[in-house]
Amino acid sequence: MRDVLEVLEFPKVRALLAERAKTPLGRRLALALVPLSQEEAERRHQLTQEALAYPYTLPEAGALEEAYQKAQGGARLSGLELLKGAQALEEAIALKEELLPLQNLLSQVAAGIGDHGAFLAKIRKALDEEGAVRDEASPKLFAIRRELKPLRQQILDKLYALMDRHPEAIQDRFVTLRRERYCIPVRAGMAQRIPGLLLDESESGATLFIEPLSVVKLNNRLQTLRLQEEEEVNRILRELSEALAADEELSGTLKALGLLDLVQAQAALARDFGLSRPRFGEAYELFQAFHPLIPNPVPNSLALDGEKRLILISGPNMGGKTALIKTLGLAVLMAQSGLFVAAKKATLAWPDRVFADIGDEQSLQENLSTFAGHLRRLKEMLESATAQSLVLIDELGSGTDPEEGAALSQAILEALLEKGVKGLVTTHLSPLKAFAQGRAGIQNASMRFDLEGLRPTYELVLGVPGRSYALAIARRLSLPEAVLKRAESLLPQGGRLEALLEELEAERLRLEEERNQLLSQMAQVEALRKRLEEREARFEEERSERLKALEEEIRQKLLKVEAELKSLKEKAKTQGKKDALRELLALRERYARATPKGAWEVPRGLEAGQMVEIPSLRRQGRLLELRGEEALVQVGPVKMTVKAKELTPLKAQETPKAIGLKPRREVKEVDLRGLTVEEALLEVASALEEARALGLPTLRLLHGKGTGALRQAIREALRRDKRVETFADAPPHEGGHGVTVVVLKG
Repeated sequence: MRDVLEVLEFPKVRALLAERAKTPLGRRLALALVPLSQEEAERRHQLTQEALAYPYTLPEAGALEEAYQKAQGGARLSGLELLKGAQALEEAIALKEELLPLQNLLSQVAAGIGDHGAFLAKIRKALDEEGAVRDEASPKLFAIRRELKPLRQQILDKLYALMDRHPEAIQDRFVTLRRERYCIPVRAGMAQRIPGLLLDESESGATLFIEPLSVVKLNNRLQTLRLQEEEEVNRILRELSEALAADEELSGTLKALGLLDLVQAQAALARDFGLSRPRFGEAYELFQAFHPLIPNPVPNSLALDGEKRLILISGPNMGGKTALIKTLGLAVLMAQSGLFVAAKKATLAWPDRVFADIGDEQSLQENLSTFAGHLRRLKEMLESATAQSLVLIDELGSGTDPEEGAALSQAILEALLEKGVKGLVTTHLSPLKAFAQGRAGIQNASMRFDLEGLRPTYELVLGVPGRSYALAIARRLSLPEAVLKRAESLLPQGGRLEALLEELEAERLRLEEERNQLLSQMAQVEALRKRLEEREARFEEERSERLKALEEEIRQKLLKVEAELKSLKEKAKTQGKKDALRELLALRERYARATPKGAWEVPRGLEAGQMVEIPSLRRQGRLLELRGEEALVQVGPVKMTVKAKELTPLKAQETPKAIGLKPRREVKEVDLRGLTVEEALLEVASALEEARALGLPTLRLLHGKGTGALRQAIREALRRDKRVETFADAPPHEGGHGVTVVVLKG
């Protein structure tokens, strides 16, 4: 059997993952990714989740790994290579210190990064910021370089002095190096003026590069010191390289950095493709799953459990059947490999093995036909699959005689059901659809096809077998009707079943459209209900605040009156009755001035038992008792005392049928059925004015369904009315299209 990873295109997922790795370590881990143990896979899922929540910066681990491998091979590294490796180690240690406080799985991985203190100390002492070996790297190197610098200057001084004494012999006044020895440019024919050794000449022969005899010994000493310096520098670099190779913590550090890079790449893949974290369970449940390698994929949902272990998917070619079964297989492989999966939500079983018979895998070496190749893979499934296995079979029964293929395929499905395996199977054979329709443990499904546009929609429809749509497409393309009818008459029983399926699909689409319309209306009603509740809550809050303010004002005035009366009593005791009487008269006069004329007058016509309105509260109630300037009023279940002057008597015809606080959705209903459009619009205008005056938040207009003309005219008027906040159809159980619910502005 072809490797299931290849069949399900898992290497392409690994390549996408490797593209998001930052280091060679992470890229190698990504390209080598395979299914793990369940414990390790769940650990990788958690690491990915943590990396999504906490992005971090990785060091340049590639330079470190390369230096480490070369050093282990016995190579002497350059100072720059050693410096880059040390810098990567310092960055790794800084990352470790950053992640350790998180106290999660990321911090556990980071704990694998070593300390590397001894190696880093040697690097800091021996190398400068550019990777050059410092003078202080060893006493010997320090001594050599201490002698080199003045010696070099001594040679230069001598050469410049010599050129100044013989300017006529000098081509240009500069000192250069030939054969690693200092020399000066002398004109050809003037060499006798500067005794010395000829080291080189220019291409034209006009200039000779001569090492004057006066600096030969100095140059010899300089060359000796240079050789000694080079030997000491190489010794130091070799020692540092050996220290790197001997660092026992380095392999653990590289392993930790590689895993941190892989986990960060997994987080980037999840973020870029909209992947989600899978959960493991007993069944396969994919919600809004899609194939991550297909551009603009159509998401689908499916479930395989103990009752529906197999799904038989049928439908037209190029309808997305193969992509769908690959979607499930790829989701399982990705989850088992520690990756997030291509679905909005996913619960997956942990199969002991995934079997896949997908595509035309004809073996040229063994000279097997397509059908024989399928049988070979099916044979392995029948022999090796268990109740914990997942099978994915594409085009079961294809490649041979349809009648024999259907019989053999049904027997294979029965054997798989007997084993208890779970999986997806695609087919074109009608007998298999009929078998699945009445057999426990297997469910029919199809890929939807748009007959109007003659194109697949790639949407999975559970419970309904699919069709090839050959006759339907032919009719859509206007083939002669006589030919189509003759073709239909020639259809066997399975073909006539296709025609019945077409009718069933049309009915299903009609019901689905009605369902969507109903859901839309329900959503509108629910939004309206929420707005009404919010408005009522705001109104109740404002009313409560106004009542509290009124009560506080009354309480303060009563306290003030009581205090002044108490003061008068005290004065009566001490100053005599005349003074007290004078103060009482002054108090009465002050309150008389403060009270507007008629403020304490009781409106005429008020009497106990009468229906009244309290305009300040926008409420109505029954007057229970008059107490001078005050009145006791029953408003719904609440009794309240208010100023009598604030009450307005209601006429008999204004008395509502229900008194007091209204139910949570207080609604006035107007029956407009039987009226002309003009009469109905007058009634609506009157009802709106009355509802607004009574403080009603909503209004119900009963206009009936009929032709819809009355409903349309009323709604046009409502759209123009500034008193209207919004309106919508009533819920289906309250009249639906025959009733318009109007929400008034507050």
